[in-house]
Amino acid sequence: MHTACGMSVFCILSWRIFWLTMLNRTDPDVPPDLALTQTEIDLLDKSVADKNEMANTVSHYLIKLARLGGYVARANDGPSDNKVIWRGLSRLISIEFAVSSG
Repeated sequence: MHTACGMSVFCILSWRIFWLTMLNRTDPDVPPDLALTQTEIDLLDKSVADKNEMANTVSHYLIKLARLGGYVARANDGPSDNKVIWRGLSRLISIEFAVSSG
């Protein structure tokens, strides 16, 4: 991949992670499809067990994304950081690619 193209991809990913975390801070109860595609929501549902089955919010799915990136989500844990969200999103993209390529 060309260096400028790779840098562009990283910029888009980092913007998306920033936007997800800011959306969660400002309005955590919005529906998840505002920030994630339906495929991403379905894959998160299949990949990460629910701790709270009633939640259907962006906050709930951001925690699932963080858990995919290694966040444990214990009662006394603080909020996940952007590095964990990055790892979770990278892993989700890999899962999505594997599923789509059969």
